[in-house]
Amino acid sequence: MTASTPRLPLPLASVLEHLPRWPGSRVLASALNVVMAPHLPDDVGQCLQERRLRLQVIDARLEFDYSWRNGAFYPLRSGGPAPDLTLRANAWDFYQLLQRKEDPDTLFFNRRLLIEGDTELGLMVKNTLDSLDPSVLQARIVIPQLWQAVRRSLLGQRPVNAARL
Repeated sequence: MTASTPRLPLPLASVLEHLPRWPGSRVLASALNVVMAPHLPDDVGQCLQERRLRLQVIDARLEFDYSWRNGAFYPLRSGGPAPDLTLRANAWDFYQLLQRKEDPDTLFFNRRLLIEGDTELGLMVKNTLDSLDPSVLQARIVIPQLWQAVRRSLLGQRPVNAARL
């Protein structure tokens, strides 16, 4: 980790780490259904089927567990079996990755993106992230869709199925 990499302030991280994981996992799964699910190739969906995934935001001290099932991402409650794959980075690095300002290989080889667990699954996820069309993540398109997904998630509605988008 370079000294110039922004990190969340420690007081904020101390507050965030006390948030329950389930609502965050639910919001993340809904967001992934809006942003990622419509763009996943069928073979990637087959590889992800029923696999337990974890996203850890190191500097925010947050963890989100989720899975892919029948064409959609679903949140998982913590405390179950260990995840098949964990992606770990600081919030800034995830942001840079999503904005295509950093590439997954660069972050990985600089030890800013850590991938633990099933090596083949990790490589497939990393390559899938790298192959996404940058227009998929345009804020003016994504933010309204994410807002709707967050509202659905917080209201306890079922995750959006990618096929219905």
